[in-house]
Amino acid sequence: MTTAGTGVAAGWRPVAAAALGSLFEWYDFYIYLLLAPVLAGQFFPLGSETAALLAVFATYLSGLLTRPLGALLFGPLADRHGRRAAFLLSLLVSGLATLLLGLLPGFASIGWAAPLLLLLLRALQGISLGGGQGAAIAYVAEQAPQAQRGQATGWLQAAGSLGLLLALLVLTISRAAFTPAEFAELGWRLPFLGGVLLLGLFAITRLRMNESSVFQRLQAEGRNADAPLRESLFRYPNSRLVLLVLLGATAGPAVVWYAGHIYPLNFLTETLKLDTGIAYGLVGAALLLAAPGYVLFGWLSDRIGRLRIIMAGCLLAAVSYFPLFNALSHAAHPALADFQRRIPLAIAADCATAFPVLAGPERNACDQARDFLLRAGLSFHSQPAMPGHAFTLRVGTRELHSFDPPRLLAVMRDNGYPVTADPAQVNYPLSLLWLTLLALLGAMVLAPLAAFLAEAFPARLRVSSLSLPLQLGFGGFGGLLLLLAPAMVAASGNVFMGLWYPIAIAVMSLVVGSLFLRDKLDRDLHA
Repeated sequence: MTTAGTGVAAGWRPVAAAALGSLFEWYDFYIYLLLAPVLAGQFFPLGSETAALLAVFATYLSGLLTRPLGALLFGPLADRHGRRAAFLLSLLVSGLATLLLGLLPGFASIGWAAPLLLLLLRALQGISLGGGQGAAIAYVAEQAPQAQRGQATGWLQAAGSLGLLLALLVLTISRAAFTPAEFAELGWRLPFLGGVLLLGLFAITRLRMNESSVFQRLQAEGRNADAPLRESLFRYPNSRLVLLVLLGATAGPAVVWYAGHIYPLNFLTETLKLDTGIAYGLVGAALLLAAPGYVLFGWLSDRIGRLRIIMAGCLLAAVSYFPLFNALSHAAHPALADFQRRIPLAIAADCATAFPVLAGPERNACDQARDFLLRAGLSFHSQPAMPGHAFTLRVGTRELHSFDPPRLLAVMRDNGYPVTADPAQVNYPLSLLWLTLLALLGAMVLAPLAAFLAEAFPARLRVSSLSLPLQLGFGGFGGLLLLLAPAMVAASGNVFMGLWYPIAIAVMSLVVGSLFLRDKLDRDLHA
């Protein structure tokens, strides 16, 4: 029997095979996320922008909320029947969901069955990702040379970043091959159908993999857990450790990763109004430049410890997000940043709701003005209504006492507001630098995490124990960033206010992780 860590070939071939399979699952997950607005138009009976937004939220949440379910289903499977069986099944489920998504008829053809089937397939993607990720982490950690555990699992963690990069590349090529109307009608199917080709390639690599030597030894010694989920989550002290790992080791890295990889795309396109192709190119280049960071920080964790790097990453993220995103706004859209600096904006009124995007059709002038300014990428101050005026909108020294979009836009343009971002004014080197630093923060906290999780729990309960906090951290704390940050922006009127969410969660993990968690670099993974 081959033991973990005997020979470079024995340790690194499984790492490559597992990482390729994970890359496909992440590609699946992010293709859907990036295409969510297009899919909402195809599969939901949309009559307004609010309805479209809610449809996107529903499909997005269906993928997030089912990731912990995947952990609950696949974790015990991996602990009782093998790591290989779990991630082979997860890859099959992910590939099937992707194929069916590419072939699914729209609302115009099958009515309400379309959104229901879409939600179901998205849920299957979430289950497969949530189930396969924990098994792959345990497998790679158990097969890797002991002294290179962090470096090996760093390659696996890079699969998430590279999967996003691949999704951006495929979408860029697909959009270029069609007109916008053709892509919205038919072209969006190609990234899903093309993913099936990747499935075939990566499935072959995983089928050739042997079972983890640690699991083989567990079976030979008869030490498999009879009820791994119950022992993991409901027996002390393992249950306490699962909770501490969630709050101290996965929640913070999750929000830092999302804030460095996914949120910048929304910020560039929705707030700074950059062309989608430019935003994809900048983020994709940043991901490529930051990718070696996964191996670097994984390698470093083998020498100085996992937690030190994770906690340092959370601290750096908490203190740097406001400066980095502010610098990004000046580099990517300097004209908008200059307008915001020169022209103070304020709404003096009693607004009906703090979340104008979710308000009903009878929105008052205040709600409409808040919505208009936020969609224009502009921050504003909220003030009490002025005597004699129910609504006042100040644009520099000008005051408007009714919400008239053409007039408001004219006043803004008179003061130098740039309606669209000029590609010629983008400072590409600086924009790329700030995006790369954001992505590197994500690599810093994520690269050592897999090895830390594998070393934190005993072999017989490893996948069941690490999978749930991992998926609650990324599917819960991390994934909610894309929902809560826009809500915080809408409530405050400040386009940077959403950054307080990842900062708060990163600080929480910094405190909990530093006080209650410890590294176990020298742990025998057979134990």
